[in-house]
Amino acid sequence: MTATTATYRLWQRLSTVPLGHRLFSAGMVLRVPYFGTILPTVVALRPGHCEVRAPKWWGVHNHIRTFHAIAACNLAEIAMGMLAEATVPPTHRWIPAGMTVRYISKAKTSLHAVARLDGIPEFPTEPVDVPVPVSIRDRHGIEVVSATITIRVSPV
Repeated sequence: MTATTATYRLWQRLSTVPLGHRLFSAGMVLRVPYFGTILPTVVALRPGHCEVRAPKWWGVHNHIRTFHAIAACNLAEIAMGMLAEATVPPTHRWIPAGMTVRYISKAKTSLHAVARLDGIPEFPTEPVDVPVPVSIRDRHGIEVVSATITIRVSPV
């Protein structure tokens, strides 16, 4: 893939400088303010792969003081969205079309989401649905949430 989105080019520039991951993540939150509710930090990004961390703080607590299920869904959506920005060429656009989620275990710590595609799909001239699996693990490596977010990709 030779053409990249402005988002991915910005990541490529900032990820190599001190505090670049945090600066990139702050810019992402400025563009999509709701993402700021979980204080995310993008820690890895390349076509077909994204990793995002979020701390456990009182703003994401549920009634039993664990990471709220919807806050975890927000984390999954960030990982998927940044993966899409790094993967879908600028000749196409993407939009979430659906999400399935399994809440596997209580999330008692900060979380680490990984969105990963096994291969980069072809992006034809007709709209195509691309399922993006996201695994969310706690600080101990235990998977607490599993999600698949389907994005609809179509030519611009």
